[in-house]
Amino acid sequence: MNTVPKTVIITGASSGIGKACAEEYAKRGANLVLAARQYLVLCEIAQNLEVQFGINVLPVQCDVSKEEECKHLIQQAVSIFKTIDVLVNNAGISMRALFNDLDLVVLKKLIDVNFWGMVYCTKYALPELLKSNGSVVGISSGAAYHGFPGRTGYSASKFALNGFLEALRIENLKIGLHVLVAVPGFTASNIRYTALVKDGTQQGDTSMDEGKMMKPERVAQLLVEAINKRKRTLVITNQAKLMVLLDKIMPAWLDKLLYRHFTKEKDPLIV
Repeated sequence: MNTVPKTVIITGASSGIGKACAEEYAKRGANLVLAARQYLVLCEIAQNLEVQFGINVLPVQCDVSKEEECKHLIQQAVSIFKTIDVLVNNAGISMRALFNDLDLVVLKKLIDVNFWGMVYCTKYALPELLKSNGSVVGISSGAAYHGFPGRTGYSASKFALNGFLEALRIENLKIGLHVLVAVPGFTASNIRYTALVKDGTQQGDTSMDEGKMMKPERVAQLLVEAINKRKRTLVITNQAKLMVLLDKIMPAWLDKLLYRHFTKEKDPLIV
């Protein structure tokens, strides 16, 4: 029996985990709504996926830090596909600067994109997700369980994301909404290249060994499987799983481990 394909919205879909999720869902026959600021890149991705997998893809230029653009994204999705089954809140930015040194505009930008972007998209998609018994997904981080040095704004934004989604899950516990908090751990992507430094400009380089990190394609595969199984939490890498555990049982020791880990960065902020 033929089934109606799912409609999946993915923010931050122009690279990294977002792009990999688009490819994974395309393999599974879903209709896609891809959002990012880089519209031309999105259009190229959309065209490639449509040709390769015979699906329908709607690219939408969207800066998730702007409420009206998030509202427009959701309206476009509903206008074209009539339903929303999955919302993957993947858009996000990072930072690399000690709090004592940074301009507060950096923290505001991190919160606007990583937290408010997720809130805006979820708010406008929620009525459709409730109709479809759909899934809302937040791409979190190990930094949401234990703060990372040099990433105060990033850690704060991901702690807020977790709290928001956990509360949303409980509010809708008897209604059928599925809420997934996903913790990929360190994943090879451009998020560290575009991380904001103390004056709000992009770092332009990575401070870590990207070759030792999990590939976004593998993260996407595990993420889509977790969404299909309607899991409440997904912690992917062993490193992330260990950190979540240590935060519960040995938080002071984890402080020291994280301090030591970040002293080994390229051009470390702490020594």
